[in-house]
Order: sequence, then C-alpha cells, then structure tokens
Amino acid sequence: MTPVFVLVRPQLAENIGTAARAMMNCTIEEMRIVSPDEDPLSSRALAASSGADEILYNARCFDSVGEAVADLQTVYATTGRPRDMVKPVFTGEGMAADLVKRQKSGIKCGVLFGPERTGLENDDLNYADIIVNIPLNPKHCSLNLAQAVLLTGYEIFRLNDSTPAETLPVPATDFADKTETEHFFAHLEDELSKAGYFRSPEKRPRMIRNLRNIFTRARLTSQEIRTLHGVITDLTRR
Repeated sequence: MTPVFVLVRPQLAENIGTAARAMMNCTIEEMRIVSPDEDPLSSRALAASSGADEILYNARCFDSVGEAVADLQTVYATTGRPRDMVKPVFTGEGMAADLVKRQKSGIKCGVLFGPERTGLENDDLNYADIIVNIPLNPKHCSLNLAQAVLLTGYEIFRLNDSTPAETLPVPATDFADKTETEHFFAHLEDELSKAGYFRSPEKRPRMIRNLRNIFTRARLTSQEIRTLHGVITDLTRR
C-alpha cells in the first residue's frame, strides 16, 4: 500500500505535472485533485510530468476535500504556518514513520497539499488528523507544490529503500589483491631509491610506511595498479 496524495485547488497545470513527476520518483501512484484551476491533462501538465503522465491519467478530481478523503482513515496535512488547532504536529520524518506503520496495519492514509499561493486553509485542515511541518529556514520556509510533494514522498520512500549509505562502484575491474599491491610498492620503492628520494636512511622506514598508507587508503583497483606502474616506468625512463 502507498498513500494517496491529494492536491487541493492547485492553480497551474505545470505544477500538477511536476507534482506527478515527484510522486513517480518516490513510487507513489495515486493522485487526487480537488477543484484544479487548470486541466490536469493539458499539454502543459503532461509535458511537465516528464514521463509520469500515467499518474495524471489515473488521477481523480473532486469538488471538495471532504469528497477526496472520504474513504481514507488517516489524513495528514502539510503546512508551513502555525495553526490555532490542537492536532499532533509531525516533521516529515516523523510523518513517514507513522504513516508507514499505519499502512502496514491496513490503514488507508492520505496527505493533503495546499494551493501554491496560500497553502491549505483552516477549513481544509478540519479533515486532517495530523499536521506535517517540515523544518526549514524559518526566514524562508515556503515551498512550491512539487517541492512539498517530493520532500514528503521521499521521506516515505526512503523508509522502504535498502540502498546502502555508501558504495564504491568498480566497473569492469576488481580491487587489486595483495600480490599486485606489493609488486607496485616494490616497484615504487625501487625507483624512488634510484632517484635518491630516501636521503636519510633512518627516516626511510617511516617514509615508506607513509607512502604505503596513502595508496592503501585509495583502495586501488587492478587497472589503477597497472596505470601507476606505467606512470612510474615513463617517469623513470632514461
């Protein structure tokens, strides 16, 4: 299950299209639109969706927020302004964790996004169970519609994403093994000795260790080792 994203009175077709694009980025497929000012299937909206037109073609339009959320069991409302309402206020991260937990329990959830110029009105928030306020620069915290959709969608998406925090892609080659690296170090040390680099015999062991540490931290590939051999050979050619 993925949540329903509800665009309330969006004003520009391009913004509807870019919101669809942001939803597709985050694998959120169901869009509902309340009283749009422009046609969600106009050429401008479709062009702005950049290939996410499937979401626009499947989107449903409603005349009121109440109709758009009638079948939902938990509704979150995004807003950047303080409201005189007693409702739980979540960050984007907190909202995502709560939403995913509810959806895994079979609860159907939706998120409201307000019009570009004014955001959601208090009457719209009457339908919300939870307010979502994404912490940003307090001097300038306004977002356009697609930005709000993307930030909210990404918080949800990343909870189900298993991409490691760091990777090191090594196409078409493998990391060098110890035999290759030792051969390279021997080649480098030999040529540095011939060039007179190790002027102080007592400092030589520490200098060699420092050089080895530099190249070891780099996690050289077999191809990189071969390249470095070639560099040393060319530099020392007489």
